[in-house]
Amino acid sequence: MLDSYLAAAGDWYRDVVQFADGTPKPVQEFMAHFTELGIVVLAVVWALVFWRARRAPDRTMAAALIGAIGVVVSYGISESTKTFLDAERPCRTFPDLRIIAHRCPPTGDWSFPSNHATLAGAFVAAIFAVSWRLGLLALPIGLLVGFSRVFVGVHYPHDVAAGFLIGVVVTAAMVAFLVRPTTGLIVSMREQPLLSRLLSAAPRQVVTR
Repeated sequence: MLDSYLAAAGDWYRDVVQFADGTPKPVQEFMAHFTELGIVVLAVVWALVFWRARRAPDRTMAAALIGAIGVVVSYGISESTKTFLDAERPCRTFPDLRIIAHRCPPTGDWSFPSNHATLAGAFVAAIFAVSWRLGLLALPIGLLVGFSRVFVGVHYPHDVAAGFLIGVVVTAAMVAFLVRPTTGLIVSMREQPLLSRLLSAAPRQVVTR
């Protein structure tokens, strides 16, 4: 069954790459650059979420910070998995296909899962944890980042799907399990003069009786 799936994945990859090769040059250039730019856009959206969380309740700020940690942890899991499995890139398995990426990553820069898709999924989950409205904005950007990795020819579809799932599940789980204990920590941190400037829109007032 695994061999059958891998054969089907190769066919899907070939179909996407051949479709990409037939698209207009502006589309190819956009996708080639968006595969990196999309991560930057998601990071900027998360920064906006964090900035807005400075005016929000302690729990919201806790979710924002845990989400950022989830992005880092997700990437670490993805990179560790990639190194352990040593899955070859499809552009090396199918050297007859012309890809949009400037070059195929060398052997040792493994394919499964996709680190870009992992980061995209993690950022989407981190943003959703604080703002569902901005999360809805981030979701199509994250999905397009993942698709772009297949479009430019450097990943199989399952590389992207697995990476995106790792990012979403790990980050969402961390927020769900850690937001409550972290909220108390945020309360204490916001009472510190230096940290209050980072975590709050204005220093907290000390009420005297």
